[in-house]
Amino acid sequence: MSNKGFHVAVVGATGAVGQQMLKTLEERNFPLKSLTLLSSARSAGKTVSFRGEDVTVQEAKPESFDGIDIALFSAGGSVSKELAPEAAKRGAVVIDNTSAFRMDPEVPLVVPEVNKEDLRDHKGIIANPNCSTIQMLVALEPIRAAYGLKKVIVSTYQAVSGAGAQAVEELYSQTKAIINNESFEPKILPVGSDKKHYQIAFNAIPQIDKFEDNGFTFEEMKMINETKKIMHLDSLPVAATCVRLPVAIGHSESLYFETEKGALTAADIQNLLKDAPGIVLQDNPAEQVYPMPADCVGKNDVFVGRIRKDLDADNGFHMWVVSDNLLKGAAWNSVQIAETLIDMEIVKEQ
Repeated sequence: MSNKGFHVAVVGATGAVGQQMLKTLEERNFPLKSLTLLSSARSAGKTVSFRGEDVTVQEAKPESFDGIDIALFSAGGSVSKELAPEAAKRGAVVIDNTSAFRMDPEVPLVVPEVNKEDLRDHKGIIANPNCSTIQMLVALEPIRAAYGLKKVIVSTYQAVSGAGAQAVEELYSQTKAIINNESFEPKILPVGSDKKHYQIAFNAIPQIDKFEDNGFTFEEMKMINETKKIMHLDSLPVAATCVRLPVAIGHSESLYFETEKGALTAADIQNLLKDAPGIVLQDNPAEQVYPMPADCVGKNDVFVGRIRKDLDADNGFHMWVVSDNLLKGAAWNSVQIAETLIDMEIVKEQ
């Protein structure tokens, strides 16, 4: 640590995203003066290695946030609802990775490549969007800025790590059981279901989170509502279908969009995206070059390919978008928000 920098707390430090947050802080050489690791009482007392030193995890309580500059939350919505306001009350800027505050009109919902200026309006809490929303909007924002957007339709192919470590273990155990011709009982997926659980190995589950009265799932409604809020486009038509696939890490999306401006080509979209922030263009069908989740693991970028013009709609396009859901979809976007707060001098060293 240093005499200069920021006192950062990570809430949910022992979880999958919390661990990625710590790894990202380390890799980014984030300007840390001090680090506090917080978790539930169950995990308190564990030690976590950070920059070659063992840091003891403490139980998260309201007083834990005294003297904290930036608090990164990833410990579940109920924890965030209870402790994020307490942290903000004590002067910390909270960056929350749950859905607890995303649609709160008083809370900025931020993807730095898209709407970082919204950070100036924070009142102590900033929300990190849904992982699938983040990668989609990183890919769409340059297009919106240059050509406008008239419609967005997305189908997601989401990794099981988005449902937590137990879901990944279930994928692995079911796969082994099937290969060895052994019986098993699904117990985890789909998360949010209180009726049935289904096999994920060698399968696709077209349900992520609970179903709403309108027939869409909560995950699908998150993508729809968050897109409109982040882009400040309340009337933009957005539709989503979210599917869980037997992939450990890396969300994929099939994206259809229509631009306000017509007479565009696929090359226009490719040229726009190849130098866009946070995007890696992988789009050469002749050489079978396109993004895949296996290649995006451990990388902060959003990978885009398969860009092609719709065969019927003059202003319609299709593309394929892939990203590590634990990094850009969670940990990296959170740390990136923190870095942006510092760069914009919204948060200053004490």
